[in-house]
Amino acid sequence: MDIFSVITLLGGLAFFLYGMNIMSTGLEKLTGSKMESVLRKITSNKFKSLLLGAGITIAIQSSSALTVMLVGLVNSGILTLSQSVGVLIGSHVGTTLTSWILSLSGIESENVFLKMLKPESFSPIFALIGIIMIMTAKHNKTKDIGRIFVGFAVLMTGMTLMKDAVSPLAESEQFSSLLTAFNNPLLGVLVATVFTGVIQSSAAAVGVLQSLALSTGAVTYGIAIPLIMGMNIGTCVTALLSSIGVNRSAKRVAVIHICVQCIGTLVLLPLFYLFNWIFHFSFVDTAISPVGIATVHTIFNVLTTILIFPFTKYLEKFACFIIKDKKSTQPDEKEKYELLDERLLITPTVAIEVCRNVTIEMAELSKKAMNLSIQILFDYDDELAQKIHENEKQLDIYEDKLNTYLVRICKHSISSNDNRTVSKMLHCIGNFERIGDHGMNIMELSGELHKKGMHFSQDAEKELHTICNALQEVVALSFRAFEEDDLTLAHQVEPLEEVVDTLSIELKNRHIKRLQNDACMVELGYIYQDLITNIERVSDHCSNIAGVIIEIEEQLNIHEYLHKLKKTDETFQELYHEYLNQYYLELGQPDIPEQAQAQAR
Repeated sequence: MDIFSVITLLGGLAFFLYGMNIMSTGLEKLTGSKMESVLRKITSNKFKSLLLGAGITIAIQSSSALTVMLVGLVNSGILTLSQSVGVLIGSHVGTTLTSWILSLSGIESENVFLKMLKPESFSPIFALIGIIMIMTAKHNKTKDIGRIFVGFAVLMTGMTLMKDAVSPLAESEQFSSLLTAFNNPLLGVLVATVFTGVIQSSAAAVGVLQSLALSTGAVTYGIAIPLIMGMNIGTCVTALLSSIGVNRSAKRVAVIHICVQCIGTLVLLPLFYLFNWIFHFSFVDTAISPVGIATVHTIFNVLTTILIFPFTKYLEKFACFIIKDKKSTQPDEKEKYELLDERLLITPTVAIEVCRNVTIEMAELSKKAMNLSIQILFDYDDELAQKIHENEKQLDIYEDKLNTYLVRICKHSISSNDNRTVSKMLHCIGNFERIGDHGMNIMELSGELHKKGMHFSQDAEKELHTICNALQEVVALSFRAFEEDDLTLAHQVEPLEEVVDTLSIELKNRHIKRLQNDACMVELGYIYQDLITNIERVSDHCSNIAGVIIEIEEQLNIHEYLHKLKKTDETFQELYHEYLNQYYLELGQPDIPEQAQAQAR
């Protein structure tokens, strides 16, 4: 084996890893709509979590990616340590599928149909189909399928290169003597651990071993079994790296991952050699095939799962013992979680779902701030004022973090459905923050009234109650439309927003008449006008939120849509007049002025 064979081997490994990455990304995007619901499916039921972990690993073809994802989710406070354990153990079973796919390369037969099952036979066809799909498809979903095909072809090209590069070793005496050293199981475990830790992919390490076994025929079961166990330990490096800079709960996920792999090896390897010493297994010195490697890999992971699964609670306790809770003088102090963890960017679909959850938290905080501002308008309280101020600061933090994080997600290749979700969030986040700002303005105007000891007249206060009721309804409706991604609710926002605009005009006209009749002070009039203006602006932001949902989902120009809507849509007119009648009755005016009736025409 010369220097060129080494270069070919390294190049084959690079192709393998790159192909795995392309295929994994394509699979993740293809299953994006299902992956978005992953957080809702994780339950305290251990068996469901186990199946979910295996299923996700099969879907994204990477147990390392899932481990990093779990560290990020626990670090964000979205999952508890208990919820993550079953999923983590399940991923060890799901990762065995890759070795079975790669084992197909070991099929030896002159039968045409059997030869076609060999990946190197059909992967060029996959590559051609994939390229055609990528170049000609109009839909992103079809292109994603094409990328999966191309990724698989690149992966198998790397496998073939590695196999060809190591084939001269079959006749090398030096290689035979080197393999003899691996008869020491501890050395085999150590070397495989280091090698897998360097390339950070147990699937790639198993692929290299399968190539070596297929090309040389010199790898025996006795050599392969410790190597496979070491490869499982080596994949823990990714979890260790991902646990840097996270909170204690997230660090415990990495500890459990390492424990599972190490316990499996520490228990099963001695048991294997004990039984071999007693029963003298004949296959130990027999050359292993790629299928044999896949079988050993699967048996090891399944047995490890069976061994560990009943004792998950003890694993959690051990992880808590290793990573102890921080002693604090304040026993009720909760550990701080990151809003958005960068580790989740490795799986953009999950990162988007986490962003959506955080955006909904922001929306709820914005709604709460607005409700508190309306409450303080009629009953000023310093503690409530301070709470509104703190909420506004928190909304600013939400806006900054979410915008930055979503822009980073946009740099990844994501599905069209995920892209629409990101667009909605990017457009709505600013509106949530601005609603908080207007809540602050209302609070400050209320504080000015309280400080100067001024009060609105009974009529003015009744009018403010009415328009604030309408405002709270439009805020609740638009926010619910966003949170539930409901087009029907979004279409109901604009008629109510138009009623708020109509009421604001009516109330300003009424107050001008009070000023003209000296029924109100000029200074009080300015504050009243500013309050109405802020209420109207909040309503406008609610219209923007609903408009974004309609514009993105129905692929239309929102300005043209609104113009046509108010002119020709009968449903809009019906809802507008229904809301208008409701709130004019609250004002104590059953007969609606003609100007208000014509406002939406």
